[in-house]
Amino acid sequence: MVVDHNRSLPVVRVGDILTEQNTPRWLIDPLWGASAVGVIGGAPKCAKTWLALDMAFSVATGTACLDRYPVGQPGPVLVYLAEDSLGIVRERVEGIARHRGLALDSVPLHVITAPVLRLDGQPHRCQLRETARQLRPRLLLLDPLVRLHGIDENHAGEVAELLAYFRSLQRELDLSVVLVHHTKKNAAGGAAAGLGLRGSSDIHAFGDSNLYLRRAGDRLMLSSEHRAAAAAQSVYLNLVVSDPGTTHLEVVGDVGGQKQRDLQQQVLDLLAEQRVLTRAKLREMLSVKNERLGGALEALQQAGHLSRTAAGWQRTH
Repeated sequence: MVVDHNRSLPVVRVGDILTEQNTPRWLIDPLWGASAVGVIGGAPKCAKTWLALDMAFSVATGTACLDRYPVGQPGPVLVYLAEDSLGIVRERVEGIARHRGLALDSVPLHVITAPVLRLDGQPHRCQLRETARQLRPRLLLLDPLVRLHGIDENHAGEVAELLAYFRSLQRELDLSVVLVHHTKKNAAGGAAAGLGLRGSSDIHAFGDSNLYLRRAGDRLMLSSEHRAAAAAQSVYLNLVVSDPGTTHLEVVGDVGGQKQRDLQQQVLDLLAEQRVLTRAKLREMLSVKNERLGGALEALQQAGHLSRTAAGWQRTH
């Protein structure tokens, strides 16, 4: 590229800058900002790819991410998953689609099929930019970051140069960039979750929106942070695998505030004082999926805590 060293930089008087009052603030409200770059961080086997694909499918279809968070800017999505075969990618996305009652036929979710993608140099940088220019995706998902380069992730200068490339894509093409990245071993969670990301601290500082997954006992916790907005309420997630054909992540409770009670305990509380309720009424009152409620009722019945009558479910003692 030829650079004109005598050409001045573009400037604008601050009073002439267009306001953003009518500009959408969120890609996924309030998990990911509009045209934001950042990471999904977490230890291995923490469902990072499941979350990333849920986000991708949600943006591509305009359906709520994790069945809870509305998509403010639906549109095409471009993904590259370096550690999963194309068959596995389709299987995972198809499970999410079945769960939401949608077919894949017209979903504008595009998968890069190149066996290797190295974005620390050419020609792959130009090829990815041209692919994104043609498809005009709302979201670009790259999973995981470590498979996209050969640099030293602890070298701030090398990391900064790679991240600058992703920022240039975001600014030039007005898209969001999601990078899936690992945390260090024994990384602390909570407010300091970003400090636990592997490699240079520039990776943490780079994000406009960052999401973090970590194990909290036997539960999976999702937390967030944003450069220009308050963090979303942290929640507990569960990977629902009871039906292999509809495997998906779901929100099972909020973190903090009033402590979330176990679903079985919630059922027992509703059936206190000899109360009798149908399964449909329990599901309505608990705002829970029929599949999860059925499992809780069966477990309580087998444990001798509930019995089923013609009028509905009731406590045995």
